[in-house]
Amino acid sequence: MDHLSTKTGGFPVVFSFDDVTFQLQEQHDFEWLRSLGKVFCVFDQQDSGNICFGIEKDGKKKFVKYAGARPLEFSGNPQDAVSRLSDAVPLYPALNHPHLIQMIDHFRTDSGYAAIFEWFEGECLHSHWSFAEAPKHTHPDSPFYKYKHMPIEKRLKSLDAIFSFHTYVESKGYVAVDFYDGSILYDFSNHVTKICDIDFYRKAPAVNDIGENFWGAKRSKAPEEFELGAPIDSKTNVFTMGAIAFGLLGGEMDHSFSKWEAGKLLYEVALRAVIEDRELRYENVNTFKSFWDEAKGF
Repeated sequence: MDHLSTKTGGFPVVFSFDDVTFQLQEQHDFEWLRSLGKVFCVFDQQDSGNICFGIEKDGKKKFVKYAGARPLEFSGNPQDAVSRLSDAVPLYPALNHPHLIQMIDHFRTDSGYAAIFEWFEGECLHSHWSFAEAPKHTHPDSPFYKYKHMPIEKRLKSLDAIFSFHTYVESKGYVAVDFYDGSILYDFSNHVTKICDIDFYRKAPAVNDIGENFWGAKRSKAPEEFELGAPIDSKTNVFTMGAIAFGLLGGEMDHSFSKWEAGKLLYEVALRAVIEDRELRYENVNTFKSFWDEAKGF
């Protein structure tokens, strides 16, 4: 059986690779992928310019993130995506942590750049390729729906992994950028949480050098992440942590107590974290987590 075949002569271009089929805007050379193993899944509906594969060889699974092709949802320049991915590679060893997926290799190809990670049996909480818009919140097979219907204790433990990782990020002199529920993987069998994407994290101090379209999901971004030239720092990340808490324990962008599931004390901590006036937020993620842990203890 051919390892890779393509169907040409139209748009989009259809690729058949082992047991999976995917589509791109144009032809692309994936010969480099042959030696890595059998492709058992593909994530091709990204607007980042990356296409990702699950591969298996000798009974071991790995996750491949690749830039250089032109996915259907991508409207940018593939070489910009290549630069972003290659620039992100040093972040993974610099912020190596039990709650971060582990990078094990990276290399250039003739047409792009590949990063190889250990496989993690988790589901992405923002699986937009399978559960977009309303189904994300209502379909019983949606990872976000399943997560929101877990007991509060399990969600609090999961949030602790997220907050602990970002306390560590802060301690290493970095700030989180573009962190949202699509960056979170959850293993529903073993109840383990991992962060899967830190490609846009930056060394502190950082500034918003893009403006309103600064990286990130609107539901998780602080006000300064919409303002050109604004500082992106620990107070920004405090907002992000609070926004994630409201997303996983409350009404997401609706910060009313009636939508909150985790009690008054934790609600007050989360609410202070997402105050628009950054000077009124907690000073940093470590302080936020200290108040959160104290409130959780009552």
